Amino acid sequence: MEKKEQQQDENYKSKSIHDILPLELIHIILLRMPLKHLGRLKCVSKLWNTLISDPHFAESHVHLSAAPTHVCLFINEYSQAFSVDIDAVFDGYKHATAIKQVSLPFKMKRRYNFEVMCSCRGFVLLHRAPHFFVVWNPVTGSSKRVSYSHIVSRCNRKCFKFPGSAILYGFGYDASQDDYLVVVASQDMHDQEHFDCLSFKTNSWINLDSALSKPLGRSNWESRGFFLNGAIHWSSRTLSVRDYRILIFDLKERSFSTISMPEQVMGYLDPTYLVLLGGCLALYSYRTKGNKTNIWVMKEYKMHSSWTFYEISRGQSEPLCISNESYIEPLCISNESDIVALYDFCSRLFLNFTKYNTRGELLQYKYFDYRHLEHFKDRYHWFSDYGTSYTVYTESLVSLPSDIKDKDKDKKKKKNGHQNQKDVKQGKRTRSE
Repeated sequence: MEKKEQQQDENYKSKSIHDILPLELIHIILLRMPLKHLGRLKCVSKLWNTLISDPHFAESHVHLSAAPTHVCLFINEYSQAFSVDIDAVFDGYKHATAIKQVSLPFKMKRRYNFEVMCSCRGFVLLHRAPHFFVVWNPVTGSSKRVSYSHIVSRCNRKCFKFPGSAILYGFGYDASQDDYLVVVASQDMHDQEHFDCLSFKTNSWINLDSALSKPLGRSNWESRGFFLNGAIHWSSRTLSVRDYRILIFDLKERSFSTISMPEQVMGYLDPTYLVLLGGCLALYSYRTKGNKTNIWVMKEYKMHSSWTFYEISRGQSEPLCISNESYIEPLCISNESDIVALYDFCSRLFLNFTKYNTRGELLQYKYFDYRHLEHFKDRYHWFSDYGTSYTVYTESLVSLPSDIKDKDKDKKKKKNGHQNQKDVKQGKRTRSE
């Protein structure tokens, strides 16, 4: 009996995981795993490596991952960059490894080179001097660079400087065409407005001036757009206009529309900014009177009645490092559904992060001294509020459609090459026979 049990135990141990779990279940489990663990899981077997490396797996993982990784990418005026894993910031075990240096793609030796624009589905849009857009996936390292020199040639070259010279810009994904797009609204030297769209699938620019049914106005909108639900969104400059709206450009329909801001925003004497929080449109405003940061979240897309108000007040219970004059900027919603914010960004020595619950109560605060990183040992490379850009992105394994096509072509070439070699060998055998 004992020998029989021992034999059964040995047989069980000799079985691989593929003998115990069906392939479909393994696939489902891998899709739910955090991206940071998938690199190690690729080493388990050739099968797992093939599953995780498949572009369709990467696409599904964007939607199904149980714990997405939120990362904030910072680039200073000297094009020195590092990223911060926002969820790891507040984890005592991972705090020390939350920050790391980053090597940017297509980097030159020039001093003023890169600036962060925005992000979409794991890709970050960068601006690289003198007039290039670079789309880059920091996880996979894949990147592509495209010039926008035709926009510069329409304008006064000496005065045009992106992004300051753009009326609007944004980066998004058109699922109907499986294409990543950059849109730019600008004025030419005769003050005529133009609207251009860059397709990374075709590496070409499309003129969409016809989408501008009426003038946008040079100072009516915040120029940076945010991608959500197949569209790019911009908020009105609440101190410049009396029309409190969010401008929407639908990437599939190639058309503009607007939605109203919450009534409480109207009449504010403090600027209001757009941000994405937990997959929802949100607005925030720092009120100097009362030292409060007010946040409105649109819980249901395009449903005006779903605007929900939150308030963060700085009081006596907060650490001394968070002064009453500290400016708090919401970054994202954590995996625990708390509000993560960056505060007092004017500090040159530290990056300061806070976490608040939905009642506005401070849960945690953490600060990073980034000066130990190789890039920043020179004090002149430290960060400042002037010349530093940053964006939050969610890590993913997705590739640009053109990259997938190139890989498919390589696979076909290899397959055809192997087939040709096989045919040659068979031909030699036939002749020898």
